[in-house]
Amino acid sequence: MEHQSVTVEQFYKEHGPALGMKLLTGDRGMDRVIREPTVNRPGLALSGFTRYFAYKRMQVMGHAEVFYLREQRREERHSRYAYLFAYKIPCVVFSRNLKPDKEFLEAASQAGVPIFTSPLVTMKFINKATLELEMMFAPRTSEHGCMVDILGVGVIIKGASGIGKSESVLALIERGYSLVADDVVRAVLIDGRDVLCTSSELTRDHMEVRGIGIINVAQMFGVRAIRKEKSLDLIVTLKQWEEVKDVERLGIDEETVEVLGVDIPHITIPVRPGHDNARLIEVAAFQVKLRKSGYNAGDELDKRLQAHMAGQKNP
Repeated sequence: MEHQSVTVEQFYKEHGPALGMKLLTGDRGMDRVIREPTVNRPGLALSGFTRYFAYKRMQVMGHAEVFYLREQRREERHSRYAYLFAYKIPCVVFSRNLKPDKEFLEAASQAGVPIFTSPLVTMKFINKATLELEMMFAPRTSEHGCMVDILGVGVIIKGASGIGKSESVLALIERGYSLVADDVVRAVLIDGRDVLCTSSELTRDHMEVRGIGIINVAQMFGVRAIRKEKSLDLIVTLKQWEEVKDVERLGIDEETVEVLGVDIPHITIPVRPGHDNARLIEVAAFQVKLRKSGYNAGDELDKRLQAHMAGQKNP
């Protein structure tokens, strides 16, 4: 699992355009680290109360902070700026296209703190920036395999090289399902319970097919054949028939694999010549979908057998 460290420069490059952010200072301080995935309004700190100042967060100045400072005497404003920049804050963003005064920019420059403006209203900027920060700070990892969206069920298909993963994925795409990622699946933990998967930007829309090479799935099968991201619901491992000693026959006991601390259902499918592996993967996805709705065929059959045996004992 990777632990994220987000710099001001990373946030600005990835999300600055969408947030309308414009840099008012030079490049100095862009390597400062945002240590908490949320945003703070420094009103109390500017008024002199710094005991609970959340200085590790991105700081946002709205109407309240700007007009409060404008009402202060010049000497008082200078002391407030000194309070603010005495802390190692990552950066300051002025919402609503508000402009900092010359003294504020000078104090920020001396402290090496980047200053930005944004046209968004304060709360809208805070909400959007917080969502992006939470995503950037979320625990993440990579899984080796191919991922397909099968009727809303996100399935990662794993297995040794040459086992038939690509052939299975192609067959599923031909049946109308969507490719999420090929070879390497990037996973991120959302809200501590959902594993959201995607592919690398560099290889998106493409997959490698043994004997053919790289194909563009979107160009070949249409845009419906590609899905940018999907939550993970099932992991299927393809193994040679002789390597699988014990196969779950009833499906009562559900096997799971831990991904980013979340237990994901796992199924092993034995591979042998003549078997339609894509069809088996498809059925496995349908089975997971039914289980999520509360139905388990193995449990139902087990209850019927128990009731039948009980009836024979008590005629």
